[in-house]
Amino acid sequence: MGHAWVDGRKAEGALRVNYSGDPAPGTRTRGQDALWLGHAWVDGRKTEADVEALARRLKGTGVRDLYVHSGPLEDDGTLPDADHPEARWLIGALHRELPGVRVQAWLGDVVASEGPEGLRLERPATRSAILASTRRILAAGFQGAHFDLEPLHSGDRDYLTLLDDLHALTRAHHALLSVAAHQIDPLPGFHSFWGTTTGHPKWWSQAYFGQVARRVDQIAVMSYDTMQPLPSLYGGYVAQQTGLALEATPGSTQLLMGLPFYHENRFGHRARAETVPAGVRGVRLGLSRTDAHRARFGVALYVDFAATDADWRAYREGWVGQGQGQGQGRGSEEAVARSSVPAAPACARTTVFAPHGWACPPPPPCRPG
Repeated sequence: MGHAWVDGRKAEGALRVNYSGDPAPGTRTRGQDALWLGHAWVDGRKTEADVEALARRLKGTGVRDLYVHSGPLEDDGTLPDADHPEARWLIGALHRELPGVRVQAWLGDVVASEGPEGLRLERPATRSAILASTRRILAAGFQGAHFDLEPLHSGDRDYLTLLDDLHALTRAHHALLSVAAHQIDPLPGFHSFWGTTTGHPKWWSQAYFGQVARRVDQIAVMSYDTMQPLPSLYGGYVAQQTGLALEATPGSTQLLMGLPFYHENRFGHRARAETVPAGVRGVRLGLSRTDAHRARFGVALYVDFAATDADWRAYREGWVGQGQGQGQGRGSEEAVARSSVPAAPACARTTVFAPHGWACPPPPPCRPG
């Protein structure tokens, strides 16, 4: 018991050190950021006025890619067209209001790696169905496919096979292949230890992360739901994750670090700790120490329908470099922590395992936002 307490204090100290110092000049947006958008954008709930409001919100930011929730995939890999009836309208409206922004279909599902329900990637028929679903998404006008399949265990060869096949397909259509990725082992082999003790090996090895990164055009680390209790510890953890991801990601692949634009309190996520200012500062510190001039790099904002004005302001000031208070000190963190907290949507986050943590009791499948 005493040894565990000492080890915990050492880990906490290391994260505080990671959060110290000043980010290097120029560690700001490269104009390659991304935003996850909820299902309301493709099911008829959004209007032209909403698109115009989104365009005003994104004007002058670094957001180039929009991941629009267009699924989820069925457990057999198929994707009903009825899941995204307004996709063509949305793509046209976004291109009109936001020229230069790329619209990708966000497709997710639970993987049957820890229970009987979900995608079985070891089945060739399932992988073939996912490829067919991707063809239909691209035919609908999306400029890429963004996959969020969870939980994926480190070393899963079937996932790598799927990515090889998907990348061949997207390249043939001059489209992007993007994935949401698990966090990287904070200590070597930590996913094995965590998997043995909890049955859920949350992290990937750095080597496996690199294998995934080499097979895609974009990889977005879900650098939230970290179980950290304080902004300084969360920021230090994000700095560490940014460095590990930069080391593993080839320069030809765009790397994005996720920022939490949501405010729930539950296991794995404390809203007062996982703040946008702390996350931005952590990203900038990790970038500064590892590869300050990496060109294909950005942040990914999760998620539009839970974001507050304070989240957007912190992103603009801390990462884009607009407005006053561009520093990321404790004062701005506390301001965000005190900001209003939106109510959870009807489909509430109930686990840290399902796609981006959103899980609804089946049926029906969950459609965030």
